[in-house]
Amino acid sequence: MAFEQTWRWFGPNDPISLKEIKQTGAAGIVTALHQIPVGDVWQISEIQKRKDQIESEGLVWSVVESLPVHEDIKKKRNNYKQLIENYKQSIRNLSKCGIDIVCYNFMPVLDWSRTDLRVVFKDGSITTRFEMSVFAAFDLFILKRQDAEKNYNEYQVRKAKEYFESLNDKQKQALTGTILLGLPGSFETFSLDQFKYSLNEYNGIGDDGLRESLSEFIKEIIPAAEEAGVYMVIHPDDPPFSLLGLPRIVSSKIDLQFLLNAYDSPNNGLTLCTGSLGSGAQNNLIDITESFAGKVNFVHFRNVRKTNGNDFIEDNHLDGDVDIYTVMKILLVEQDKRIKAGRIDSRLPLRPDHGHLMQPDQNRGKIYPGYSLFGRMRGLAELRGLEIGIRRSLGLP
Repeated sequence: MAFEQTWRWFGPNDPISLKEIKQTGAAGIVTALHQIPVGDVWQISEIQKRKDQIESEGLVWSVVESLPVHEDIKKKRNNYKQLIENYKQSIRNLSKCGIDIVCYNFMPVLDWSRTDLRVVFKDGSITTRFEMSVFAAFDLFILKRQDAEKNYNEYQVRKAKEYFESLNDKQKQALTGTILLGLPGSFETFSLDQFKYSLNEYNGIGDDGLRESLSEFIKEIIPAAEEAGVYMVIHPDDPPFSLLGLPRIVSSKIDLQFLLNAYDSPNNGLTLCTGSLGSGAQNNLIDITESFAGKVNFVHFRNVRKTNGNDFIEDNHLDGDVDIYTVMKILLVEQDKRIKAGRIDSRLPLRPDHGHLMQPDQNRGKIYPGYSLFGRMRGLAELRGLEIGIRRSLGLP
């Protein structure tokens, strides 16, 4: 039994069609109902409509990514308890439609962060990059967040100032748009005023406060997920370190152990994102994979090359600093154990997470950074070949 090969699709507005996805060799679709406001219940009729659309092309809806967690749940404010009830109902409704894996994250305000979305790679393709000095330039001199300098050392502040002073007005606007880009699949951005307000809402919460919110959330939703037969798989922070003074609590091995301990259940699990965890200097990804393989029910294979401290560029899937070979080998052994034990969660869907924007896609129109057709197709093909090679070397079917 091979991993289930999947592909993230942003729905009817995605410039990449289901027909094209099917020809990549992917069998499963990873998607979400992006049109539904965060916090509202996903109704069965809407879920089924999307599922029918996917199945009409001979594919299956394999994983929900993601069912967003409302900011008020993270802050434990306003009607957050009702929002949790709405979330639980969405889980039940997904189960009634036959969908049993739901990916979510608990990152405050920003879903992910990069400082350059148009990096020309050595082969001419387009990739993304994160540089702390560039991010600090935005934070210190564009956003002008109060006490921001406390989050950076003297070297970072100096480099940030040098970088900021090298920018013209157009470049400053472009940097702001990059950092304030919305959720994957959306090209909407915060305004600076909106963003400042959202950041200020987290004043005084800190890591401990956000952990308390996550623990309460997990204790509420996992029993509902157990009853519905749904596996909840949290995605790690991207990147896995604090930005803008915001708490980040799904960034390390200790963090992962905390959230798994919050409610011990097979339905409380992990999305193993090799790029997110792999970009953190504090993380030993092989150790993390070995330690938590039994709790992984969804895999994002992505690679990064670290350039300086917490700086990184997104590399090709089998290049970079992440040991994709060993991670995949550990997970294949884990899958074999599950099959022999008769576990129902043995399919282990994977997807090629991000891909370079290659020449054939560069005139396609608006493609969300990392979600091109050809770049991800190359990644999926490489991962498929790697899996076959490892399986045969281990004598696995």
